[in-house]
Amino acid sequence: MRSSKGGVGFVQSTDVRPEACPVLKTADVISGKWTLLILRDLSRGINRFSSLERSLVGISPKTLSERLKSLERVGIITRKSFAEVPPRVEYTLTEMGWDLIPLIEQMREYGNKWLTNGRPRE
Repeated sequence: MRSSKGGVGFVQSTDVRPEACPVLKTADVISGKWTLLILRDLSRGINRFSSLERSLVGISPKTLSERLKSLERVGIITRKSFAEVPPRVEYTLTEMGWDLIPLIEQMREYGNKWLTNGRPRE
């Protein structure tokens, strides 16, 4: 909601405990160097580990594995293993994960509108 001065008005919570703040909780889930890019790739459909690794140039297998495990732990993605040789594992977004995609799209729009080369436009 916009205030009369053109800013955005937020309803202030009377609960000042940071661990209870939904904005901070969301930021904690999506923070991390690779998390948003992993979610971007998963929003395009089912992905295997090797596909994600190829798409995320520069990520180490260990880091990718850790990020995927943490996203699975909080319920953002699901991991499905297939008993095949060689083993196959697929990752998909859960409903909770899909609900983050519009937020990521808004972040992209904001960056395109207001930021260039990593700094505010003048």
